[in-house]
Amino acid sequence: MPGGDEIQTVEGLGDPDDLDPMQAAFVAHDGRQCGDGTPGHLTDVHSTGLDAIEGMPDGGLRIGAMVRSADFAAHERAPRDCPAPTRALVAGASGQLRDKAASEGNLLQRTRCPCFFDANQPCNTRGPGSGCGLLEGASRQLGLVGVPQACIATHPSDMAVGPRAPGATVETVTAEGEARAIPLAEFLRLPDDTPEVETVPAPGEFVAAATPPAPAGGRQGCRKVRGRASCAFAVVSVALVRRTDGTG
Repeated sequence: MPGGDEIQTVEGLGDPDDLDPMQAAFVAHDGRQCGDGTPGHLTDVHSTGLDAIEGMPDGGLRIGAMVRSADFAAHERAPRDCPAPTRALVAGASGQLRDKAASEGNLLQRTRCPCFFDANQPCNTRGPGSGCGLLEGASRQLGLVGVPQACIATHPSDMAVGPRAPGATVETVTAEGEARAIPLAEFLRLPDDTPEVETVPAPGEFVAAATPPAPAGGRQGCRKVRGRASCAFAVVSVALVRRTDGTG
C-alpha cells in the first residue's frame, strides 16, 4: 500500500458473536446480494457530522446532507421557519421512505422519464446525441411549457421545489476541502443542449448541506398534484412565497 497504509475489510470489524454496526447493517440490508454485486468498499460516514440540523445566525436552518427527510419535517423549527420545504417533504413518497431517505439525496434523484430507463429508446440524458424518444409522445410527468428539444424530462424531487421558492442554497465541498454555496435555483440544471449534465457540482465535489434562509415574512406554501394520495410523483408541483410588504 502507498505510504504503508492498511485496509481493514468488513470481516475484521467484529466477530460472529458480536457484529460491528456496519457488519450488522450489511446483513440487515442484504448488502451481499448474490455475491456478484457485493460492494468492494464500505465507508462509515456517520462521524462526518452531516446528519445534524443547525440554526444559522440569520435565523435560517442548515440541514446536513444525511438528515433523514422525516427528521427534518419533524424538527421543531421546520414547520414555522421552513414551511414550504417542510410541506414539500411531507408530500413526498411515503412515511416509510421519508424515514430512510436523506433530504439532500432527494435533491440528487435521477429523472423518472420512461426513455431514461428503457435502453431500447433514444435518450439524450443517458446517451448524449441519441435523441429523445418522447418529444412527439405523451406523458403526464414530462415537461409541456418552455422545454428544449434535447430533453423534456422533469425532475422528480419534491425537495427541488419546496426550498427553491424561499431561496435556499446548497453547500458543497471538494476533496481538497474547498467549499461553496450554490443557489438551489442554479444547482439543478435545466436540460437545454446538455441534458446529460444534471447538476452543477464537478466530479469529486459532494453535497454537505442545504440551507433554507431565514423566514422572509408573509406566507409560504407548496402544492403537489398527483395521481394518488401516497407515494406518487407530481403531475404538477408549485411552491411560492407571498410577502405582505409588497415586495413579492
